[in-house]
Amino acid sequence: MKQEEKIAMRSIKRLSNGISREMCAAFGSGMFSGAQGRTLHFLLAAHTKHDVFQKDIEEEFGLRPPTATALLKELEQRGLIRKEPVSYDARRKKIVVTEEALKYKDCVLRGLDELNRKLTAGISEEEMQVFFTVTDKMLKNLAE
Repeated sequence: MKQEEKIAMRSIKRLSNGISREMCAAFGSGMFSGAQGRTLHFLLAAHTKHDVFQKDIEEEFGLRPPTATALLKELEQRGLIRKEPVSYDARRKKIVVTEEALKYKDCVLRGLDELNRKLTAGISEEEMQVFFTVTDKMLKNLAE
């Protein structure tokens, strides 16, 4: 295919589909959905560093509040997270990973880290910076 015939959103969708397939393979069928795995990865990596709130999930993954609410509710129903009030703001509840979630920590962290390595193999740091610059601009364009 000639460069001028490529359409950005098709390439992005193909990449997204490939990532989804790889995530299903990494987590096995039924263990986690891709969104659950990514969210759990984020929570497991961040939970010892700082409090995490739903707003953090929304911003990290570009989710709308109802989507984040549904995703977190699924994780809560599976016993992987719980929400706890914080002493400094009665309106906010932090998201806490449970002992059950910690059982999957190595699998989730390793699985997504390996996928990221596979995805970026053979791509230089400079190329990755260009990629991030372009995707940030695309996200900004969509927000306008």
